Amino acid sequence: MSNLHNDSVVIDGLIIAKWDRSIFEDMRRGGLSAANCTVSVWEGFQDTVNNIADMKKLIRENGELVSLVRTTQDILDSKKSNKTGIVLGFQNAHAFEDNLGYIEAYADMGVRVVQLCYNTQNLIGTGCYERDGGLSGFGREAIAEMNRVGIMVDLSHVGGNTSQEAILESKKPVCYSHCLPSGLKEHARNKSDEQLRFIADHGGFIGVTMFPPFLKRGIEATVDDYVEAIDYVINLVGEDCVGVGTDFTQGYDKGFFDWITHDKGRYRKLTSFGTILNPLGIRTIGEFPNLTAAMEKAGWKEARIRKVLGENWVRVFAEVWGA
Repeated sequence: MSNLHNDSVVIDGLIIAKWDRSIFEDMRRGGLSAANCTVSVWEGFQDTVNNIADMKKLIRENGELVSLVRTTQDILDSKKSNKTGIVLGFQNAHAFEDNLGYIEAYADMGVRVVQLCYNTQNLIGTGCYERDGGLSGFGREAIAEMNRVGIMVDLSHVGGNTSQEAILESKKPVCYSHCLPSGLKEHARNKSDEQLRFIADHGGFIGVTMFPPFLKRGIEATVDDYVEAIDYVINLVGEDCVGVGTDFTQGYDKGFFDWITHDKGRYRKLTSFGTILNPLGIRTIGEFPNLTAAMEKAGWKEARIRKVLGENWVRVFAEVWGA
């Protein structure tokens, strides 16, 4: 592990792995200071609370490797004590059901990031694979409540109209925690140059992913292609509002992808990704130091590397979560 990687605050803006000790060990191997860890996608309130309880138990049982993050100070403390901070996040507001009161309850449990929609329409708005009618009235109230209690609004899988309205509606910075630019590959999940500029111009944040179906070279991609994609976004919006959001799906099999890509209507299939193979050089979370090395190889200045690896995430989280 290079000195620069070792010294830097390293934050992954999105991991949806099969949570167990081996993942936490790999996070340590990769030198992660913190990660936004998905604990809800299609689950309702009760099952989501069960997932949170399971995750907290796992964190307690592996306290020498990880700790729960409620504040940005917790991230810095994790870094100091050589642990990885676990940020509880949702990839769908489905778990809010139709009850605004649940939002504060989740915040009290430690949830800090919630994506409004996952690919498809829910009570809040529309995902990126469906005709997009924009933000609902309930969605506007949900964003106001998320702003109030300090939960970050994530728009990665959200449709263009709903995203634009959410960006304008939110009083706090919102993010695409894990996205790629359409400029490198046309895909429903990727964001156009205009969309990337729009979120940045309104104080928002962009975490760049390396999920192979959305990368220019797909499963042929390497860690250098990932750096190229991050570079593309930085060239559009500047280096202060860009970070990393890998979308690691470590430990999962095909059954998980079948479940994750379903839609309304008794598991109607929404999309198919084909083979999932992460870029060569960063196939596992433990290989994270190779990302820093690839940034150095690409001629990035140290200040830019530190910002993109984690300092930018810390700043924007502080703006949303408060002191």
